[in-house]
Amino acid sequence: MAQMGFFDLSDRYSSLDAKNDPLVAIDAVVPWEEFRPTLEGVWRKPDSERKSRAGRKPIDAIVMFKALVLSALYNLSDDQIEYQVRDRLSFMRFLGLGLADRVPDAKTVWLYREALAQAGMVEALFKQFDGHLARQGYIARGGQILDASIVPVPKNRNTRDENKTIKSGEVPEDWENKPAMRSQKDLDARWTKKHGKSHYGYKNHVNVDRKHKLVRRYDVTDAAVHDSQAVDHLLMRGNTGAGVWADSAYRSEEMEAKLRDRKLTSHIHRKGKRGKPLTEQAKGSNRTKSTVRVRVEHVFGAQTNDMGGTLVRTIGIVRAKAKIGMKNLAYNMRRLVQLRRINPFPA
Repeated sequence: MAQMGFFDLSDRYSSLDAKNDPLVAIDAVVPWEEFRPTLEGVWRKPDSERKSRAGRKPIDAIVMFKALVLSALYNLSDDQIEYQVRDRLSFMRFLGLGLADRVPDAKTVWLYREALAQAGMVEALFKQFDGHLARQGYIARGGQILDASIVPVPKNRNTRDENKTIKSGEVPEDWENKPAMRSQKDLDARWTKKHGKSHYGYKNHVNVDRKHKLVRRYDVTDAAVHDSQAVDHLLMRGNTGAGVWADSAYRSEEMEAKLRDRKLTSHIHRKGKRGKPLTEQAKGSNRTKSTVRVRVEHVFGAQTNDMGGTLVRTIGIVRAKAKIGMKNLAYNMRRLVQLRRINPFPA
């Protein structure tokens, strides 16, 4: 088989461009270098703290960050990231690597994500990109839509007694002598029921603006936390609209008072009570509200169907927050491409 030459590679890239490689569009709209100070703060020690300049230099922080974005865009494991970057020219080009360049291995990808997770930096990166969106003209407009989606994790096969101990905030006694098994057990994820089905994992609580359908704020909790308990973290003051849309799970006197105190207008679905079902007028009002509230479902649908699903393979809520936060950030990057295509010059 003939060896690939320079012009062969160029021709391959040209053929990818002809097929509208989506990574090229994302690469063009994201100001990667603006993230560098934040990224390098957790990726490499300052020169004053380094014992020696000897040894192999770490892979560039932007390259590592882009690898994590790829993982979020396609829901790839760390091993798959390494394989796909080696195998796919589109991934290699997105990272800015040549055929002879060093490819981040699975362990390095894990270490970098772990550094970001432990430092709590993913939310800072998310807010930094939200600032970029605002500078590009995509400020939060039209009101706020709140919702939550269950993010599954691999199920733990525990006994009832073990689950009871975990819920009390303790570690089962016999696990202490089994570090290998303990390392595979997620003590932070929880079970919940939705539409009669049991689910195990975490929740991605989001605030999506009505106009642009961008995630403006998010919070990550275990799956058992009620949707309404994340509202304080989600509500924002910067949206140009005063309306707040959400399903009936968020409806309560406390919630209505909270919105009034913040001078926000409630468009939260009403819910019937035992012996007091909804009137036809209330049902019609809910249907009208649903035409707006449904926009948040498009966000979750994109993450589930277009971005490879939402399964989190990590252990513990600190890592889950990093993974889910990167998913929301990658969604916004992808959404920005769509918005620029629809309206290159937003008002």
